[in-house]
Amino acid sequence: MTVIATGNQANGHSSELSKKPATTSKVASPGDEQLVLNTIRCLAADLCQQYKGGHPGTVMGAAAIGVALWRYEMRYNPANPDWFNRDRFVLSAGHACLFQYLFLHFSGYEAWTLDQIKMYHSPATKGSMAAGHPEIEYPGIEVTTGPLGQGISNAVGMAIAAKQLAATYNRDDLKVIDNKIWCFTGDGCLQEGVGQESISLAGHLGLDNLILVYDNNRVTVDGSIDNCFTEDTSSKLVAQGWHVVDVYDGSNDLAAILEGFDKAKQLKGKPVLVNIRTVIGYSSRKANTGPAHGQALGDDEVAYVKQQLGFDPQAKFVIPSQVYEYFSETKRKGADAEEEWNTLLEQYKARYPDQHTELTRRMKGQWAAPGEDWQALLPSKSALPQEAQPTRKSSGIVVQALVPKYNSFVAGSADLLESTFVSFNDQIEFQKPDSGLGDYSGRQIRYGIREFAMVGLGNGIAAYQKGMFIPIMSTFFQFWIYAAPAARMAALQKLRFIGIATHDSIGIGEDGPTHQPIALASFYRSLPNINLIRPADAEECMGMWTLALDDDLSADTPSIFALSRQPVPLLPGTDRTKVQRGAYIVQGEDVPDGEVELTIIATGAEVSRAIETVKLLKSIGNGNEEEKLKVRVVSMPSQRHFDAQPKEYRDSVLGRGTKSSPKNLVVAIEAWSSYGWAKYAHASLSMHTFGHSAPQQQLYKYFGFEPTNMATKIDEFVSKWRGLGRVPGLGEFEELLLGYAGH
Repeated sequence: MTVIATGNQANGHSSELSKKPATTSKVASPGDEQLVLNTIRCLAADLCQQYKGGHPGTVMGAAAIGVALWRYEMRYNPANPDWFNRDRFVLSAGHACLFQYLFLHFSGYEAWTLDQIKMYHSPATKGSMAAGHPEIEYPGIEVTTGPLGQGISNAVGMAIAAKQLAATYNRDDLKVIDNKIWCFTGDGCLQEGVGQESISLAGHLGLDNLILVYDNNRVTVDGSIDNCFTEDTSSKLVAQGWHVVDVYDGSNDLAAILEGFDKAKQLKGKPVLVNIRTVIGYSSRKANTGPAHGQALGDDEVAYVKQQLGFDPQAKFVIPSQVYEYFSETKRKGADAEEEWNTLLEQYKARYPDQHTELTRRMKGQWAAPGEDWQALLPSKSALPQEAQPTRKSSGIVVQALVPKYNSFVAGSADLLESTFVSFNDQIEFQKPDSGLGDYSGRQIRYGIREFAMVGLGNGIAAYQKGMFIPIMSTFFQFWIYAAPAARMAALQKLRFIGIATHDSIGIGEDGPTHQPIALASFYRSLPNINLIRPADAEECMGMWTLALDDDLSADTPSIFALSRQPVPLLPGTDRTKVQRGAYIVQGEDVPDGEVELTIIATGAEVSRAIETVKLLKSIGNGNEEEKLKVRVVSMPSQRHFDAQPKEYRDSVLGRGTKSSPKNLVVAIEAWSSYGWAKYAHASLSMHTFGHSAPQQQLYKYFGFEPTNMATKIDEFVSKWRGLGRVPGLGEFEELLLGYAGH
């Protein structure tokens, strides 16, 4: 156990290291230091009061932490926010974004002018970078944060990325990757489950390049956390494999904070928590209360704060020149640090040209060399297994073909590596080197049973350097509901990952309704900027991977593959090149548009069932061969990509354009909820209840998805509307399996 205390120590707290008193040797004159802190506190009060919104309290209480980080401890270059070997800073407590904005301004980031920051919580948001939570698009902000706890997982992911890169490219004589990951967290992030999942894994992995800065003010929106959170966080993290440094006067004792950070950077073998006690809303009469957390203080209270801190109560946004002088050396320090690193990189290039070539290519976001035909590594359709097999296994063909060859891929799972087929040949696990389980060069990650943290970490890995890594993460599709908040943040931030979501329907069988996803696809299909792809067979699996890895199509988009547990046949009409169009005709393409009378759309494992169903459809009328339905079957692996196609193409596929038959009826088949299918079809054969526990073949029969039953239902539907002499209109969408057996 390592517990280190700095500054004024509370009784009962011990340290294994010397309790050397904090010094002010790193700090400018006490007068300048106090002026800087007071200026930041007054600015926070003014900026929140201007539009009567925001979070002033954390800025006021944690100002000294910000000074310690940006003025002294972190390594970065304000003139080049994207310098590769910079320290990364993640504000997990994203509501405190004003804290970050102010220090980006004072430390010299050109884009972060005072006028820009004055738009914080402004109703005129166009052109404003100072959003209510930090956003990844802007200089100095590594990830978008706000949903509490996820920033911790992002920071752990960044620490994994840095460790993996260092183990891959560093050499004993030249270490080109040696940065730290700093994460600022509050009480809320430590209560969220995703934060705890991530802390647990970081401790297991021994990520000693990660420093978690805990602004321990013990207040949230509802007030004191004593009403809901009484854990000893320092002891808890020690038990989880962390070093802990305790600081007891974080609102005033800058020297103690600096000593704590210095020690945190020196500690090895474990990540470090720096537990800093602060007073939220420091210098206000609302200090240590909920209103100081997330509300403007009020005009009278802002005036009181300024008076207490020696400022004119009536003057707004006052920044004495000494404050800028105090931060003036950050630009020089940053430029010197980058120049030194550039010299090191040139030496690295001379000594290790092959490694330099790959590293710099990846730094540019290129996972494969420009012009490289990586698709040639995928087997052709004729070379794919010809027997029926689950699409989860077919997806694994691509993992085996690409992941061992390209260092940009890191593949992992929430306890289901083998079941989801994301293991690969000659894999090395990413593990603490002294564990005996692997080392930091590994690209196979065992996330444990932590689905939410897995994707949050994946976002951090992807964000470390855009395009440098493509995380592959897997679990059963149903448990992507656990990961959904992190997947949403990936889509929002335009971070590419590959999500493997197996056991995607009632076809999971005996595990029962707890594991059988019915409605989850509706969420992911409605989420902007995410590819939910459900392939029909092995050929479409090749197409979904091609789509997800094509930089022109998906460089800024995460993908989730919904894959079957049960075997599906390799279908004659499937075509990998057409998957990117979202939907296409797999059977009946020879039927002219104007003669199509029935179009059946299906996805995934139901496509082969749709083709079998067509064979069983009965004749209409007196059974004459000429009166049999003219039918097309459409595979629709991705609604999102189909919606992006030109109208002419969409109309042609669905048989609803001006050249199509006015009698054409469209029916969708999918063993998920019918929600959304009214956009494409007149009727559907879908699920209307939760699933059941039984062998998958029995379940398909029980819920009405046997081809014989579906043919009967479709025949009845067609007969009904033929009799009416028209096709259904708005509001006449029908659920053809409603009331059937298990429904």
